[in-house]
Amino acid sequence: MVTGSASGKVILFGEHAVVYGRPAIAVPVAQLQATATVTPASPGYGIALHLPDIGDHVPVTGLATERPLAQVIQHTVKALELSPTPDWTITVHSDIPVASGLGSGAAVATAIVRAMAAAADRKLSPDQVSAIVFEGEKLFHGTPSGIDNTVVAFEQPVWFIRTESAQPFPIAASLSIVIGDSGIASPTSVAVGDVRQAWQNDQEFHDTIFDAISDIVHAARTAMENGDMATLGNLMDLNHRLLQRLKVSSPELNILCDAARAAGALGAKLSGGGRGGNMIALVQSGQEDSVVRALRKAGAVRTITTVVESVPEPVTRPSL
Repeated sequence: MVTGSASGKVILFGEHAVVYGRPAIAVPVAQLQATATVTPASPGYGIALHLPDIGDHVPVTGLATERPLAQVIQHTVKALELSPTPDWTITVHSDIPVASGLGSGAAVATAIVRAMAAAADRKLSPDQVSAIVFEGEKLFHGTPSGIDNTVVAFEQPVWFIRTESAQPFPIAASLSIVIGDSGIASPTSVAVGDVRQAWQNDQEFHDTIFDAISDIVHAARTAMENGDMATLGNLMDLNHRLLQRLKVSSPELNILCDAARAAGALGAKLSGGGRGGNMIALVQSGQEDSVVRALRKAGAVRTITTVVESVPEPVTRPSL
């Protein structure tokens, strides 16, 4: 048996605008994990995907690629030059909530790619892993930004513009973040599609908002590089207001953000596609528990506290 794993992620700044060429910042969430285990199967079995968490078993060999994870497996077979196709069962488990903006689909796909590479005793660079996973993201989300597969594959905070290579960048101080789950499933593809339709109906209005979000993301990177947490929190609040103008927030997310701020959070915003899913709050060390209590009282069905460690000199991993 050979196992691969991958963490979830949150977008700190820039969701939705990133689809239209503006920058975004995302970080991995190590507390959330997806794992994939490859076990040998009988000769002639081919590859099958076993998903006990949802009670599904999918034969992949010869299967059309309408299913995202099947497509990821087929692209991985090609990238690893596995000929003939091996006889494997790939079993997947994940504790990452789906349709919540935490990168569940990208994490599961990345775990599968890593497990297959390890089982084949081959190496794939983070760029190669990201490119394979992106093929599955297209089927998951329709018109994905590419940020989920990038941050999950690189396992570092990244500055992302979809027309450029991802850039890990230095962070002067660790970030304490509390994630609050609204409990409302909200597929990213729906919110992204609605924003695209609205943008097509009024490009000038939406481009103005996207440009304003871009300015916030640039300022946020500077604040992170300087360790300026107060400014970073204010920028989160501003970003959330602009996402409200894009109509991708929800009453539940707004209530959670307000509750976090009232409990002492430096700033709060939705994270991901919106319309449900998760919000994030930037907190000072030692205030995590009070923010968690406030979020639960305000209706959060789950909270996750994570720390993004300072990164004085980010290094791109050369290979898996």
